Amino acid sequence: MAAKEDHTQCPMESILGQIMGPWTPYILWLLSNENSLRFGEITARIPGISAKVLTDRLRKLEASGLIHRDYKPTVPPTVSYSLTERGAELHSVLQGLNEVAVRWDEEDKEKEGKSEIAAE
Repeated sequence: MAAKEDHTQCPMESILGQIMGPWTPYILWLLSNENSLRFGEITARIPGISAKVLTDRLRKLEASGLIHRDYKPTVPPTVSYSLTERGAELHSVLQGLNEVAVRWDEEDKEKEGKSEIAAE
């Protein structure tokens, strides 16, 4: 008898599908360190991201229940983004990634310094 295929999604696959994608972890990390940010503030903190991509990422994160979009009907309208409770659960993971990123950056700079000295 052939083994029955399991078509259920693994929990890890599910969460990675929600948090991965161009700029997505970076957006989550920014929001995890702020109470809320407006669209323009996010754009200013992520050099190189287009408005189209940021809009797409924010919509997907909102649909996943990881961020909250707060719309205020002022003139002009005020829209800000913040993490939901579920999104806030990712803070320690994102902070850990940031710590690794900083350490790797320092190590890479140290290696570059040694390479320049050896080349002289």
